[in-house]
Amino acid sequence: MIRIGQYNTLEVVKLVDFGVFLDGGDDFGNILLPKSSVPEGTQLGDKLEVFIYFDSNDEIIATTTQPKAKVGDFALLRVVGTCEIGAFVDWGLMKDLLVPFSEQRRRLEVGQDVMIRIYTDKASGRIVGSTKFNRFLDKSPANYQVGQEVRVTIAEVTDLGFKAVIEGEHWGLLFKTEAFGKLFIGKSLKVYIKEIREDGKINLSLQKAGKAGVDDLADKVIATLGKKDGFIPLSDKSSPDEIFKEFRTSKALFKKTIGGLYKKGLIVIEREGIRLTNND
Repeated sequence: MIRIGQYNTLEVVKLVDFGVFLDGGDDFGNILLPKSSVPEGTQLGDKLEVFIYFDSNDEIIATTTQPKAKVGDFALLRVVGTCEIGAFVDWGLMKDLLVPFSEQRRRLEVGQDVMIRIYTDKASGRIVGSTKFNRFLDKSPANYQVGQEVRVTIAEVTDLGFKAVIEGEHWGLLFKTEAFGKLFIGKSLKVYIKEIREDGKINLSLQKAGKAGVDDLADKVIATLGKKDGFIPLSDKSSPDEIFKEFRTSKALFKKTIGGLYKKGLIVIEREGIRLTNND
């Protein structure tokens, strides 16, 4: 079954001067892969991984060019044009992606970088984009566990913090008071489920909670010290940015962790950094 807006592995069934035709089955027949996308040495019977979408004539076409996102994805894309029915964003293919006016929360302007949800319009069958995320998210009950690691994409910045799309399916919120490092719209990263509220809303955390987070970081600190001759020029006096650059964690958790290691006699906290006790 051909999946439009996705990668498909299809067999070469015909060679022509302007490319090759791939087997699209009973539903789509032969699908053209233009010459510019055909790998060198391609022969009849070869199976190629291609992306299937619609060309400028709204005909099904294949490409080996990798788009910036596919159907079902949320991605930060740049607006490159407008027309009487909407705006176009660059998703990495020859034909830009249409975001109809009806799918814009506010009018898009050329030059903007905008989070877009790519989907297939049921009425027309065409691939389009939307900035109206709510109708795509939280359609099913969240089946996450507190402390579970999940992948998210930052989609909005609010007064409370960073709204993120969890695994492409649910909204989550990372409070500003708990954020550290460089966070921005479009960034994808791994976070942890902090809380699933009674109203179904999900709060997120950049690090494991409680003892698990401290233990994980403690292991990383000891391992890093071992790789760096027993000394790291970081301490409880270092800046949050310096600590994040090395360990991808908050200063608060770092201070708590090295305090625990010091009490166990595993490290010495010096003015210029921390040192393994067996490396004096």
